Amino acid sequence: MDERSTDDSRRVLLVEDDGELAEMLVALFAAEGYPIDHASDGQRGLHFGLTRQYRLIVVDRGLPGMDGLEVVARLRQRAVSARVLMLTALGDTADLVAGLDAGADDYLAKPFEIAELLARVRALSRRPVDDAEVIPLGAARLDMALRGAHLPNGEFVSLSGREFALIRSLATRPRAVHSRAQLRGRIFHGADSESIVDTYVHYLRRKLGPGIVRTIHGLGYQIGAL
Repeated sequence: MDERSTDDSRRVLLVEDDGELAEMLVALFAAEGYPIDHASDGQRGLHFGLTRQYRLIVVDRGLPGMDGLEVVARLRQRAVSARVLMLTALGDTADLVAGLDAGADDYLAKPFEIAELLARVRALSRRPVDDAEVIPLGAARLDMALRGAHLPNGEFVSLSGREFALIRSLATRPRAVHSRAQLRGRIFHGADSESIVDTYVHYLRRKLGPGIVRTIHGLGYQIGAL
């Protein structure tokens, strides 16, 4: 479905090579009021994502021509800020982390329930995409539009989807202490262990400096200062 409507505020790109599943999802999204484009391989999905404006991109992990991880990574490298939901038959924690590190905002394993898919789509669609707000991080700045951080030395550091979501969640409530359980439920949907929060705190400290996130022993994490 390649024809564009005049209203792109809810437009979705579906990148899925399973014809039967794609047909069902196209009909589902259309019935829910989402204008939708469909690409059946990674190369075409990347082309659509780079040349058209989308609120949400739903991309399969295993695609002909170009793997879904590479599609998402290339979109993020080109500063495409659309929300990304990755679908996959691979559902263990390592695959979840790989998808989020590539720049996906959420990850849903097949087979999935339609109600859960639509709930995740609604949640992602509510998040601002083209928000130009900049949040201070000590002497650095979190750039909401570019999904990364401007460091005091002038360097810009790109963040993966979940790194960005984690630092944003901490930075928007700087005085709050966020428990690992809260952060897992808020950001790492489907993760089977709270240790994934610790892993991503480590990633942020490695990219942005050891003081960016403060550990409050026995309670959780709080935004720190560079």
